[in-house]
Amino acid sequence: MNYSELAAFLENNHNAVLTTFRTNGAAQMSIVTVGLLKNSAAFSTTEERAKLKNLKRDPRCSLLISAQNWSEYMVVEGTAKLYTMENTKDEELSLILREVYRSATGNEHPDWDDYDIAMKTDRRVAVSIAPNNIYGTV
Repeated sequence: MNYSELAAFLENNHNAVLTTFRTNGAAQMSIVTVGLLKNSAAFSTTEERAKLKNLKRDPRCSLLISAQNWSEYMVVEGTAKLYTMENTKDEELSLILREVYRSATGNEHPDWDDYDIAMKTDRRVAVSIAPNNIYGTV
């Protein structure tokens, strides 16, 4: 499978399970809503989440993206890139978080200014996973 197949699948499927790794090597799984960002699968999260702490320590991860009925899926194995308040300029981070929102929901937010304030208040981080390997049943 390739990136164009992933992009096509993500047009209508946004439910996913992210697998990261704990310090003891055990898997930690989280439900996320995903979209596309810069040729990668992407989602946002807050700074205090275990998934983000795990990705900061070890950026290797897997993301299982499922159709609503769970009969079709794609798995993206790769390395996470984190867009945080510490490593990304404010305006760029706002634009990235907006793009993740658009792609994951298929909608425009009704009030982008309010959205931007909420993202800063929540200390949201955008996470993109550049695929090293893609496979599934699609």
